[in-house]
Amino acid sequence: MHAIDREAATQRLMRFLAVEGVTGEERAIGQEIAAALKEAGVSQRAIRFDKANKQIPLPTETGNLIVDIPGRGALRNAPRVMFMTHMDTVPLCAGAKPVRKGRKIVNGAHAALGGDNRTGCAVLTTLAAELSASKAAHPPLTLLFTVREESGLWGARFVEMDMLGAPKLAFNFDGRYANAVTIGAVGADRWEVEITGRASHAGGAPERGISATMILAEALADVRKGGWFGKVVKGERIGTSNIGPVMGADGGPAGQATNVVTDYVKARGESRSHDAKFFKEITAAYKQAFADAAERVTNSEGKAGKVKFTAHTDYHPFRMKETLPVVKRAIEGATATGLEPDVRAANGGLDANWLVRHGIPTVTFGAGQVDPHTVDEWVDLDEFDKACRLAFTLATME
Repeated sequence: MHAIDREAATQRLMRFLAVEGVTGEERAIGQEIAAALKEAGVSQRAIRFDKANKQIPLPTETGNLIVDIPGRGALRNAPRVMFMTHMDTVPLCAGAKPVRKGRKIVNGAHAALGGDNRTGCAVLTTLAAELSASKAAHPPLTLLFTVREESGLWGARFVEMDMLGAPKLAFNFDGRYANAVTIGAVGADRWEVEITGRASHAGGAPERGISATMILAEALADVRKGGWFGKVVKGERIGTSNIGPVMGADGGPAGQATNVVTDYVKARGESRSHDAKFFKEITAAYKQAFADAAERVTNSEGKAGKVKFTAHTDYHPFRMKETLPVVKRAIEGATATGLEPDVRAANGGLDANWLVRHGIPTVTFGAGQVDPHTVDEWVDLDEFDKACRLAFTLATME
């Protein structure tokens, strides 16, 4: 088995963790990865950025980073294989200071570390370096580093497909355990509700007001009573839902003062399930609850509030069959690397959701992330090393 330069791989990871690049602000980390790829022997002309950021409906500094590595040796004309990960981190990672402690990388700042997903970035860059150094035979490869994964899988959704070189299958690195062969994931709706009531003096004439806050409260009480909040189980159908930010028109607190009946509230939430129809049903339950609550909460003149409910599908669920070539290769590659494959489905969204939707079957593996999206986050270097070895094995298999 090929021996990965573990120290060089770890140094790349430390390098990437030290570069800030929260979701939507990936220019600096994209440039750092591109520089590391050139140092690893990748030609400048093989490193490109697409224009997905022009399609994303949120401010995004740069497009996806796409790298073409020509095939070599006996496998140079084999079908193209893609390796992918995402460049961005959650906003909580701003100001992270990676510190190496034995076989861990921890954070010297009170922030999330960013192992999600700088571990994946380091795995792919290490793959390029090891292929260059080893001169091992491999098929044509595409490396894809996406933007805005953390804020809605936007980079994967709008990736310029004609720049990928038509890969037949793909491997995504995003998670904790290298032996986790993730072949499916949930789908999700994101929704937003705007509740309009009527302002009135809460002490002098509260009966003349229509409280947008009370409409929100009654709707959420109905949702919970109906079993549509949190873990949602309806017979054999299972999903989840959550109410997230609650705010006023300007993004600040809802309501202006305690002595004014609140006339406007905006709230955002999500619905998830492995069942494509069920997460839509969960979303519909929220929509109906808000409509019903708006009708019930009236003022002394019999006037009711209004709600505007909008929803969109963030990503679609998928579950690949274990007989597919990409899953067989994933299991064989993990086994050849000395890992015990753990075939599973994820309860969160992955860039793989959109790649599968685009027609590229994609398996996801972990790369050492522990407690991501929290200030307790750290990187398990043993799992990271396994992921680096696994990527090399997958890239060089016949």
